[in-house]
Amino acid sequence: MKKVVTFGEILARLSTKQGERLTQAKQLQLNYGGAEANVAISLAQFSHETSFVSKLPDHALGKGVMHYLKSLNISTAEIQYGGERLGTYYLEVGAGNRGSQVVYDRKYSSFSSLTIEELNYDAIFENAYLLHVTGITPALSANMVEVVEQLFSEAKSRGVLISFDFNYRAKLWSQKQAGTVIKRLLPYVDICSCAELDMIYLLNYPKLPDELGYEEKLRQYYRQLKNDYSNLQWCMSTRRENSSASQNKLTGYLYSDEGLYQSEVYHIDHIIDRVGGGDAFVAGILHGLIHQWEPNAIVSFATAASVLKHTIHGDANLITEAEVINMLSHGNQISR
Repeated sequence: MKKVVTFGEILARLSTKQGERLTQAKQLQLNYGGAEANVAISLAQFSHETSFVSKLPDHALGKGVMHYLKSLNISTAEIQYGGERLGTYYLEVGAGNRGSQVVYDRKYSSFSSLTIEELNYDAIFENAYLLHVTGITPALSANMVEVVEQLFSEAKSRGVLISFDFNYRAKLWSQKQAGTVIKRLLPYVDICSCAELDMIYLLNYPKLPDELGYEEKLRQYYRQLKNDYSNLQWCMSTRRENSSASQNKLTGYLYSDEGLYQSEVYHIDHIIDRVGGGDAFVAGILHGLIHQWEPNAIVSFATAASVLKHTIHGDANLITEAEVINMLSHGNQISR
């Protein structure tokens, strides 16, 4: 199985019980999570060899993260120890018409202090087929922008495919800052996860008329993106329609030179945990691309994997390939 490397920060997540606000909570549930780690974990469940590259504090919380990753068959050989803080985020779990809210506490974390000199590229990329990073990572500091670009340059020089998820977080940086950095990184990228609003507000593409319909607008945006960055091979995104915090509709999309491929529309009822759903979709796409499946099969698998993530507490999608395939055969789907 081909090796996948992911690079980013893993955080302690402290969540309220459903129905409680952070201002009233007296107990919080601890989980670990982070976009790149979530992708690595999901791919490990699909039997891929995965390596997570990061930096952790050398104390009990850092060791707790290491135990967590190792228990899920993630290689931690390239995780550095240093600094004093594990980044944290607080999740107020939504219900009904009240959406979930996130409060970050990650400044001056161990990971944000990581430097280019600490990375051993020969070890990181040994036998690697693909590198995955999200826009959350360069959003953490100006230094991290340089680290990510150098990592991309090294990957490209070694023939390693690069997957990049825009994953814009307004609480971490502005649209202008994100757009500038993303445009700087895109020339290295082979596989890209970005949606309609990303292309309008981060890449400054002109807004297309709604009369075109969602799929046609997405097709035109992706066509322009690939024209601007000819290195891009695949583009992906999901469309989420929210009825409430516990009921959504989800559709997946995958684009290549051959056209736009769309999954079935899934109605997700009684959401347990939405966090990590996008990472589960990305992992499903990467799984299918690595196996060179047909595009329709890839986007169907990835969307079903994301739907299943919504039924699991925590950030990680602890679902096997067989379970996703079983859902595709017997799951509740809404025809287009």
